[in-house]
Amino acid sequence: MTPSNTDQIADRVREHSPSTFNKAIDRETEGRLLRYAAMGEEGITRQIEELEKEWDMERLLETNASTLTVAAMAAFGLTRNKKWLFVPGFVMSFFFQHAVQGWCPPVPVFRRAGVRTRQEIEREKYALKVLRGDFNDLGAYENEGEITEKALRAVAR
Repeated sequence: MTPSNTDQIADRVREHSPSTFNKAIDRETEGRLLRYAAMGEEGITRQIEELEKEWDMERLLETNASTLTVAAMAAFGLTRNKKWLFVPGFVMSFFFQHAVQGWCPPVPVFRRAGVRTRQEIEREKYALKVLRGDFNDLGAYENEGEITEKALRAVAR
């Protein structure tokens, strides 16, 4: 099975992000898993619902690029000053760079702020589903500690 384009982009974001940012994001994910493991099914279900709403790196970049481009074009339209045309070109070149390389100047800023890739978010959702027992029919677990350990392995890199 070949990885999807989204998986490849997500891997490139991690690959081009400083390991300190990646490790911080991973530690936060592991900490959340441990907290939710103690909260039970209701807390886990709420967190899965929150993860469904979480904006990933791609969505944030797309939104920022389009917002800056539209704002600069509007400023050009209102002022008819050609210097405003520089902004959309600049922003779109970053967006193109991200599409080709998986990195652009805003990525480290967003990663430092804890913005995750869709793949990272999906891994947390999968681990929470393990904790909630969604896959219990697929195999028996000795105890809750084993379930938590399996959930943590699900998000481990």
